[in-house]
Amino acid sequence: MLSSTVATFQDNSSHGEDNFLLRDLGDNSFMDCVMDGVTGHGGEEASQSVVDALSAATINSPEDIVAALEAVNQEFYEVGGGRFLLTTVSIVLYQDDKLHVISAGDSPVFHIIGDSIRQISGRMGGFLHVGVAKAIGANETLTNLARAELAVEPGTRLVLATDGVTDNMLVEELSDIVRAAPSASDAAEKTNEVVESRLGQGGVPEQLGRRFRHDDRTAIFRFFPPAG
Repeated sequence: MLSSTVATFQDNSSHGEDNFLLRDLGDNSFMDCVMDGVTGHGGEEASQSVVDALSAATINSPEDIVAALEAVNQEFYEVGGGRFLLTTVSIVLYQDDKLHVISAGDSPVFHIIGDSIRQISGRMGGFLHVGVAKAIGANETLTNLARAELAVEPGTRLVLATDGVTDNMLVEELSDIVRAAPSASDAAEKTNEVVESRLGQGGVPEQLGRRFRHDDRTAIFRFFPPAG
């Protein structure tokens, strides 16, 4: 299997409800996860509980991830009744030269290679109620998981992000940064710089409403090396 490098950034100063997990599963396999707890709905506790569950679970297949999420969802719903303990989750599992994407809610996952970019899950610049309706804990049974499977080619680059990032920059801006970056850490640094620059000076693109949206921001950048 291909090796990869990874970098992250996080600013949890707005609400303290974002979370992420990088888990090395051995033999170049990994699981990357971002969570965006829903503000006013126990989001901080919910996102941390998902991290704890995925950290403790035995992961040998995508179905193990689904089982862990189903157990957490049941617990959240029993306590919160679909109104409390809510969080998004977006997960990429790399195993046997395949990427498995599993997500609930609106935190997007992007697959970038060459001039191609594919948004596998989530949304870019949407409305909050869409994410809430599909969040972990929102429904009695977890029937709202989005799933996808992709082969991995040399040069593949992945981004997982919460809406503190994606509500303040266009997908084209993000993809241009990722394509041009010599490393995952450079992509993380540059993306964070762009978002931070708009906090004080504006400059949010018109397509996103011009107004800076204050929210926690978290992103994971995973780069696979090019051929040769």
